[in-house]
Formats: sequence, structure tokens, C-alpha cells
Amino acid sequence: MFERHTGAAFAEKGEKEQVVLVHLNFNQRDFEDIEQEFIELVNSTGVKISTIIHGKRRVPDAKLFAGKGKVEEIREAVVAADAVLVMFNHDLSPSQERNLEAVLECRVIGRTGLILDIFARRARSHEGKLQVELAQLGHMSTRLVRGWTHLERQKGGIGLRGPGETQLETDRRLLNNRVKTLKKRLAKVMSQRDQGRRSRQRAEVPVVSLVGYTNMGKSTLFNRMTSSDVYADNRLFATLDPTLRRVKLMNTQALVMADTVGFIRDLPHSLVESFRSTLDETRDAALLLHVVDAGASDRDNLIGHVDKVLAQIKASDVPQLIICNKIDKLADHVPRIDRNEDGKVICVWLSAQTGEGLDLLRQVLQEYFPERVAE
Repeated sequence: MFERHTGAAFAEKGEKEQVVLVHLNFNQRDFEDIEQEFIELVNSTGVKISTIIHGKRRVPDAKLFAGKGKVEEIREAVVAADAVLVMFNHDLSPSQERNLEAVLECRVIGRTGLILDIFARRARSHEGKLQVELAQLGHMSTRLVRGWTHLERQKGGIGLRGPGETQLETDRRLLNNRVKTLKKRLAKVMSQRDQGRRSRQRAEVPVVSLVGYTNMGKSTLFNRMTSSDVYADNRLFATLDPTLRRVKLMNTQALVMADTVGFIRDLPHSLVESFRSTLDETRDAALLLHVVDAGASDRDNLIGHVDKVLAQIKASDVPQLIICNKIDKLADHVPRIDRNEDGKVICVWLSAQTGEGLDLLRQVLQEYFPERVAE
């Protein structure tokens, strides 16, 4: 009998797990782009993709999401590859996950579980780890069946179990206690972050926040503009923990630039909620530099996904400037500033990788904050 696994979705580095991917088409026009992003997400976990199962449906099957015939095809692929995990590029209900695991006899996770697992691997700061764990517990609490007694190790198990409690009741209480503890710790971190934000506001130091889809080059641009060494890599969610640095311009006082977590299609609501304190740096910024890949075929679509998340965190009203990055990968593009009919800057074309066009961005920032007096 397959026993449900409640820990990390993937094995630690060094073990190449065989996984089967499932991506169904519900009449999506950007189906191929969504699948490519799905593959990049899975590859970033270090597992080995044995096969990708495709299919078309009008609506998900209530019990198995994919329907009996397709699930049988998935089962055959699992057996052939000796796979230990099936990953759906869709959000599955708790009952669908359990039903699929019973039929496939291996672990099954949906898109949200995958993203949460990646976030858990990438979080480095104390705040980031607390935020990710809170999001994970919120997601997994809906899938609570059994096997949560590992939470006892957070406090020691003696005396925790009440008389007459079932295992499930005990597990739920342990989980709820852990959630309360995490929220208290995050409240302290949020208080410290709010103090820093208020100090900058009193000193009238404007904050410029980098936002954008994941893997657009935000951290590379941040490092170029601030002479920092924030970790930057060509992979999804390379940056989770927010970083703030001062940027000194020629004719203005110093600005503060914030590098934040990248967004993604259908970013899990639990992550948006858990990272709210981090994303407040974006909501309270004086200007958002929305970094996009100048050569991306679905550039406008990705901009729309980012704007959707900005609306979720109530940052829609913050002024935005589009930064078309990665022009070094285009044949005929040179650094330039695009303006509208009123002469207002709407876009800067540059390459954070080579440094081309950074002088134009600095020029635009000086235009945007003209009232600042040199220190």
C-alpha cells in the first residue's frame, strides 16, 4: 500500500528522482509557453523528467482531474519509468491528489506544491524561511490526513497529546500551534521592517523597487546599479529575499533600490499572503522599475501577469517604468529611451548583463526625482 508522503516534494540533491509530468490543455492560447515554464520549474528542482503526458479537456474531471483513460496512461508511464512522483501543471484539490495517489501508487503534487517546494529550497534569510514555511503549512493543512507528528519535534512531544484525542485531531492542533508561532515571529520581523520604512520616509529617501516576472534579470540590474553582489542566476526564483541598497545619482540625493521576488503565472495566493511584508516594499515605493525580457515573444502577456499580482498587493497605483532588458540578445536593438507624446518616459532599453544603457536609466531616474538636492 502506498503511504502518503507529507514532507518535501523532492529528494535532496544527489538523488535523481524519476518524475512524470502532466500538462493538459484547457483551450489555452499560450499552452506552449506555459509548458516551457513548467519544465523550467521542474528542472530547477534537480529531478529527472522521464516523460510529459499531454491531453485536452474542456473542464477538469471532479474525481481524478484528468479522467480515467488519461490517468491509466499516466499510470503506465509511471510503471515504465519506475517514477516516484507525478507532477501536474495544474492546481489539484486535496481529494483529487488523494484519489490520484491511490490509483498511481506514487506521490502526486500540483503546481502550487511545486512552487512552494522551490521557494523552500531558495529561501536564505530568517524572514524568507518563516514566510515559506507558513505558506507550506497553509497549503498542506487542507491535505491533512495523517503523518503530521513530525511537528512535535518543534517543541518536544511530551504532554502535547490530550486525553481522548484522535491522531488527526492531535496533528491539526500541532499544525495550528506551529502556524501561530510562525505568525508571531513574522510579526516581529514585519515590525522591524516597518521601522526601517518609516525611517526612510522621515528622511525623504525615495524607494525605487524592481519588479517583474521571474528570471527577467532584476538581480543583475540591481547589482549593476548598486555595485552589489546579490545572487543572480539564469533560473526561476533565484531571488526570494528582498535586498535594499542606496543608489547615488549625479544631481540628486541617494535613492534606495529594492530587489524583490519575481512573479509568475498564477502565483499561489498563499505565497502572496505569506510574502506580504516583503512585497510591502513594492507597494510603498515611489517608483516601480518593471523589468521585462525585450526579446520575449509573450512579453505583453507576462507584463499582464505581473500587473495582476501588483493589484493583489494593492500596488497598482504606484508609478511604473518599463525596463526592456536583455537587448544584448537582440540583433538590431541599441540602448534608447522611449517617451510618449507628452515627453514622459515610458520605457528604457538596456542590457543589465553588459551594462549597455545603464547611463540612460540613471538619466531617467534623475529626471524622475528632479527636486532632490545633492547632498
